[in-house]
Amino acid sequence: MITTAEWVEDSVQIARMAKTLPRWLAEVPLYRGRAPRSGCPEQTDQFLHCFRSLPVISKREIRHGFPHNFLPPDVELRSLLDRDLVELERTSGTLEPATPLLLARGWWSEQERAILQLNDWVARAIESPVRRVTITSPVCSSELCYTGTLARSDRIVDQALFVNLSRHPFLWSETALSRMVEETLEWQPAFLDLDPVYGVLFARYCEEQGIRLPGLKFILSSYEFLSVVHRRRLQRVFGVPVFNLYGSTETGHLLMEDEAGRMLPNVASAFLEIINAGEDGVGELVVTTLTNHYMPLIRYSIGDLVRARPARFQTAFELHGRAQDALTSTRGHRVSVSQIDQCFEGFDGIVHYQLRQESDDRFTLYYVPDQTAVGGIDLPKLRLRLGDLFACNGGLRFEPVDYIPCESSGNSA
Repeated sequence: MITTAEWVEDSVQIARMAKTLPRWLAEVPLYRGRAPRSGCPEQTDQFLHCFRSLPVISKREIRHGFPHNFLPPDVELRSLLDRDLVELERTSGTLEPATPLLLARGWWSEQERAILQLNDWVARAIESPVRRVTITSPVCSSELCYTGTLARSDRIVDQALFVNLSRHPFLWSETALSRMVEETLEWQPAFLDLDPVYGVLFARYCEEQGIRLPGLKFILSSYEFLSVVHRRRLQRVFGVPVFNLYGSTETGHLLMEDEAGRMLPNVASAFLEIINAGEDGVGELVVTTLTNHYMPLIRYSIGDLVRARPARFQTAFELHGRAQDALTSTRGHRVSVSQIDQCFEGFDGIVHYQLRQESDDRFTLYYVPDQTAVGGIDLPKLRLRLGDLFACNGGLRFEPVDYIPCESSGNSA
């Protein structure tokens, strides 16, 4: 029998889990008593059957009793902190109250270095340490948590310069944007690390002012869903590739877009499952982390929708946005953020948008017009696409707005 590379990767990953999980199930207070008394056998099929019988956990389980729900009784958090073995972080609070996290010191940076290697183009560009500029909500950064006015020197972490000081990008003043651009030009980054909404508004200002970033090689988009609207604008303004990077503070980086547009998993850091998939194959992503031994997550529901794209040599994934942001068609079908976003493929004239479902058969599209677009927006064509997607005749209302308010995490919906 010919064994494909995909099967080899899965086999190695499952064998690793079969050796590691019994210790976590026995030693980590959160998981004690959840596994069968006989344990999970190491044979692939039997292990997976046993593994999938374990309950799915959420942020609620992480918060309850933290950090004693993860640390064995004979391990003191203060001792770990004094020895600089761990760092305490928090999630941004997009869906629920901010959740405390216990991460191995340097773990986040190691996750990033590993997953960037999945994109050969990016890997070559960062063979030696390079500078970056980060543009995201101040409260969403895993490295810094600041707001207000801080000196530039206080916003530098290693090779990264954080330039944004506000949670409300649509309310950036001319003075704030001018400072952000000036700092970026002086820093001379090799790439931008950005939230796509914050990034596209920064790009709009650069385009209006005729500003170019001559040393820029690529853009990494993370922190929230990357729309085709955002990607097109970023590529147009900066003239470099835009690559999607997906993960979360609690799980580390999970998927990286390669040069062919595939979202590839870092199999060394996490085991990914899809549960409750619909007929279209879109389901909820469940993650088992493999490298953070201080706070291992076993079958953790990350709150996002994905679809697997199996291939002979490497399974790729499609990102479909947050589960709670999905809407429902008039036929009762779930419609994901990504499926909505595909309706905007090929359209110019929109900076950012939000589609809200007002009732079973009524929807409102709030959109920020792009004043620089040639020819404006083809609204009849867009209305037709959205109407077909939701099986909605006459229930679509379009409303142009100057800005779209941020959600509690600082991200725009």
